[in-house]
Amino acid sequence: MSSFAYLSNSAFMKAPAATPGMPFAVAGVAWDGSVTNRPGARFGPRAVREASHMLCDGVHPHFNVSPEGVLGDAGDLVLPNTSLLAMREAMMPRVAELIRTHHMAWIGGDHSITLPLLRAYKTWLGAPLALIHFDAHCDTWTDHFGEPSGHGTWVYEAIEEGLVIRECVVQLGIRSSGVREAREYVHKQGGQIFTARQLRGLENPNQLAPVIDAIRSRLASHGDPPVYLSLDIDCLDPAFAPGTGTPEPGGLSSCQVLTLLEELAELPFIGMDCVEVSPPYDHAELTSQAAAAFLWTYLCGRRVAMAA
Repeated sequence: MSSFAYLSNSAFMKAPAATPGMPFAVAGVAWDGSVTNRPGARFGPRAVREASHMLCDGVHPHFNVSPEGVLGDAGDLVLPNTSLLAMREAMMPRVAELIRTHHMAWIGGDHSITLPLLRAYKTWLGAPLALIHFDAHCDTWTDHFGEPSGHGTWVYEAIEEGLVIRECVVQLGIRSSGVREAREYVHKQGGQIFTARQLRGLENPNQLAPVIDAIRSRLASHGDPPVYLSLDIDCLDPAFAPGTGTPEPGGLSSCQVLTLLEELAELPFIGMDCVEVSPPYDHAELTSQAAAAFLWTYLCGRRVAMAA
């Protein structure tokens, strides 16, 4: 098993294999059978784990905690690699087992993995979730280039299946081309969209306060339901994340995403994924470094929030 920040010669906090009793765990979902442009996201979990070695002692400069001692690695899920339907069916029992035992952070893989994750969480909780979704793409198309499902349809499917609370779906960084029906779908369902254009020039907590307050208020008005975070690395501008299958110019900065993760850390998150890291197209490990930092920031924020 390759583990998050624990390879043969170096380790992120020397994270051991995940075992019952560990509050947090990571797992890889090395699948990219639904990409529509450049493949390679199946290698994302390995690259993100390697990049996490740069985190050294792992003490977060904002939260002043480390995942050390509370984090394990469940390795990569063993999945079929030629069938989307078979992959999702194979995911479900393993995901169900892990989310009953740990607060999970999932490393993709392409974005088609998020739909079965949401199905598993809804089954476990018995109720739909709120969703915070960082992405360049709305992922609300009704078909996947003629196929019924893929990495560009999962938000539409999740809303239609009742996996998420329509009014509690929040999208950040959206900017890709697309028909208006898809781009505005979440808004028409009652959710929130903060496009990359709307977020331009807003990086520090004061500048992003209206966005952060709007998200908090939206969730509070619906009783602060459990929140799932799905972070597509292509929410970042290609200058910060060239290693992804569908790069879109005009995206978020690493600072913007980190600020949002830090300021929203007190929300009742139940899990997250970081997807679409494609190492074959990366430069100087910029993309995998960003993904590792986002996962680390999320985990440290959850450690603080759950201890409060």
